[in-house]
Amino acid sequence: MPKKNGVFECKTAESSVVGIVIILMLTTLSVGTILLYGIPTINDMQDMAKTQKVEQAFTVLDSRVSKVALGESPLQTTSLSLMGGTLEVKGEGASYNNSEITIVLANIDAPWYDSFSKQRYRWGAWEGFETQNDFTMFNVPMGYIIYNKDDRIVGYEGGGVWSKYPTGQAVMISPPEFNYNGETLTLPVMCIIGNTSISGGTDVGITVSSTNIPTVLYPDPVKDKRMINPLKSDKVLIYIKSNFYNAWCDYANTLAYTSATVDETNSTAVVELEVMPPMGKSVLTHNFKVGALNVSRAAPMHNFSFDFGARSSQGLNPTNYQISATSGTKTLIYSLAKKGGANQLQLTVTYQDTAAASYTEKWNGVNVFPVKGTKQDQQAIVDLLDKNFVMKYASDKDFSWNDTSAVSLPPNVNFHNGDETSLYNITQHYMRLITMDGSVKFSLNSPGKSDPVDYDKSSLTLYYDGMPGAITYLHVTRNDLLTLLI
Repeated sequence: MPKKNGVFECKTAESSVVGIVIILMLTTLSVGTILLYGIPTINDMQDMAKTQKVEQAFTVLDSRVSKVALGESPLQTTSLSLMGGTLEVKGEGASYNNSEITIVLANIDAPWYDSFSKQRYRWGAWEGFETQNDFTMFNVPMGYIIYNKDDRIVGYEGGGVWSKYPTGQAVMISPPEFNYNGETLTLPVMCIIGNTSISGGTDVGITVSSTNIPTVLYPDPVKDKRMINPLKSDKVLIYIKSNFYNAWCDYANTLAYTSATVDETNSTAVVELEVMPPMGKSVLTHNFKVGALNVSRAAPMHNFSFDFGARSSQGLNPTNYQISATSGTKTLIYSLAKKGGANQLQLTVTYQDTAAASYTEKWNGVNVFPVKGTKQDQQAIVDLLDKNFVMKYASDKDFSWNDTSAVSLPPNVNFHNGDETSLYNITQHYMRLITMDGSVKFSLNSPGKSDPVDYDKSSLTLYYDGMPGAITYLHVTRNDLLTLLI
């Protein structure tokens, strides 16, 4: 060890002091980091645990409310710890404005439908149509029980439990009373009645009671002769206005046979269900409906044929007899004309979609449909699914035979002027396209000419695979639940 001015210099002591200082600094830094990041995390975990506790209590409430609504018990009470939050019962006039269900039954051939259809995914789309003679709608309030703490919300509404985050996103904790099996929709609406609120840190009892006598809202032929089962409308639209609307929408989209969208502006989930029109053999009328086809199948049409009888001694002599349908931007027309011979009908098929192109896909029949008999006894069978009936393309290019999109469906092929395919292929393709957005109405007429068809002795045979999940029966009840906080 070297000397300095006669004194031994010890650097080991200096190193010990520096080491202690470094350890103290690291300890202080660690403690600070824990305080900075750990405490908020602990607080978040505590808040999460409190929220989960509330969600569990609401799940128990849901189970007990079901017993009351189903008549198993006249009264049930559920305990809940407020833990610094606020518990409210929202079951009166003003609250119902934010928590209700409106159901509209729509017919696609109604004179008001086109205007309604353009805005049908918006809350209040029915406004201005209520006075129409063939317009059917009804609504039912829900109300809700809600717990709120630091912008985190847990609620009971419509027979389900919901949780909403400060971001505004909501999730389902337990499912609502919305039961659809692809044929029958059963909707027992739980209507909360009451208007009370409690805040603080105490335990609160939620008491729910009922007379166990639900009010039947549908079917109700006394109120409206069209409110019957099986459904006679073409569409059923269910509007669910709720603080938890996006969770309602998510739930509906998890069901096998439903699809839903949201109206963000009006906090509404919209569920649209198709009603399948009747199929089979029937006396021909000037109008008939075809439901949405199962587009997952390349050939969903099984039978689409007409047995035409002449109306007068002039026989079946149309110059332009049309079987036509329009759906949004799409139009499909089958045209029959007596040309090229006295006892035959020529066929032309045209298809247009203004969303895709300004031109029309046109096909002319290579074959003809024979006309049998004479004068008023003339008869012709027109089978629009005839595999041996050849059609020739009469347009320069096509637009609807490509990959799946809003304006086209497979097979992914290109047709040019002069190309040929069967009437069967053409009908399968265009019928899938024209019904892509739901049921369509076909009209039969002779524009500008007298109608040569005797409808009483003519018939239509129609069979097809409809879109899975078309609704046939609707059952809606209102179950009033008197709710108190004690």
